[in-house]
Amino acid sequence: MKKILILNGPNLNLLGKREPGVYGNQSFEDYFETLKSLFQDIELHYFQSNHEGAIIDKIHEVGFTFDGIVINAGGYTHTSIALADALSAVTTPAVEVHISNIHARESFRHHSYLTSRCKGMICGLGLGGYELAVRYFE
Repeated sequence: MKKILILNGPNLNLLGKREPGVYGNQSFEDYFETLKSLFQDIELHYFQSNHEGAIIDKIHEVGFTFDGIVINAGGYTHTSIALADALSAVTTPAVEVHISNIHARESFRHHSYLTSRCKGMICGLGLGGYELAVRYFE
């Protein structure tokens, strides 16, 4: 059975409450239950942290044994060379996901330090982007 980690960064713990016009009104925990029912043949794991070091530690923990990482690094996408380096340091492939279209938002969101370290990037498709990213690893 394949093992996939869904890794969310800062402020994504507020999904369902935070800017529902941009991010929707469903919590990620509720959506994760939907993902688990869609992918019963995949062992899905979920981790969220508002702390950069905790996200890096999780990448190191699973980065040599899991089959894939689906990462939405939130604001760290646009600032963290350390997260990019962590993805480069491990052998587990990653797909970057963003709920909103980062290219249709503020200019500082247009650049991602992670994209070049990932197999691909999905943005602007809401929570459904996570499903597409998991399907990549099927």
